[in-house]
Amino acid sequence: MVKRKIIKIDEEKCNGCGLCIPNCPEGALQLIDGKARLISDIFCDGLGACIGHCPQDAIITEEREAEEYDEKKTMVNIVKAGKNTIIAHLNHLKDHGEEEYLKQAYEYLKEKGIEIELEVNECGCSHEPHQGCPGAQMQDFSDEKIKSSDESGTRNSQLRHWPIQLHLIPPFAPYFQGKDILLVADCVGYSIGDFHKDYLKDRSITIACPKLDSNQEIYLDKLIKLIDSSKINTLTVMTMEVPCCNGLLGLAKKAAEKASRKIPIKLIVVGIKGDILKEEWV
Repeated sequence: MVKRKIIKIDEEKCNGCGLCIPNCPEGALQLIDGKARLISDIFCDGLGACIGHCPQDAIITEEREAEEYDEKKTMVNIVKAGKNTIIAHLNHLKDHGEEEYLKQAYEYLKEKGIEIELEVNECGCSHEPHQGCPGAQMQDFSDEKIKSSDESGTRNSQLRHWPIQLHLIPPFAPYFQGKDILLVADCVGYSIGDFHKDYLKDRSITIACPKLDSNQEIYLDKLIKLIDSSKINTLTVMTMEVPCCNGLLGLAKKAAEKASRKIPIKLIVVGIKGDILKEEWV
């Protein structure tokens, strides 16, 4: 027996924002049924890199006694979390090539009389019809009628600076000084046809993905510097409607709380078809 650190998630506090997900490169965390869950201890090193900046303080590390990894003992907790977590765990083992552990997991399910089979597609990958984060759910609306518009001529870009990725921007750059800033989720610009004309014009921009980008500490530091040192005027956060995008607003709010200056923050939520679902000051 050895003592090691393992993350612990308070499901009552967790709001499913997904901000913790990108900080788990091993893929041990997933959003399932609207909650962040540790689907396996196998790849959890206990260092806390996956904790990120949870706006709800729902994730901590705890130190506990741990035996050498035993798949069947792990399955006891996996089964308690329900079918979706079982499926996610089995897929997790499959994706990492842990065939022996996968075999032991199925043996445990058989012993308990639990029947769960993963489908196998043409490429040989096992999967179940989409489970987990709604932001990754496949949707095809290509057959829907697209509103006609005049596409003649060339529309000028309203982008006035580079770089724009939050990891790369210099927060002290002159094009941020005293400006109205857009903090935009990566997918937004591809969803709104008139993004440049209606939102980017006369603003400076930085983009980020709260689900896939890994270092939230850098994000937080740069946003605080934009507020305090570059003395930005306003911050408009544009996100998609999917739950994992909520983390971007949480990050902006946390930066605003830590900054010494106070600035107004506006939230604009965009539907996956490009419609504006919400626009409000927060």
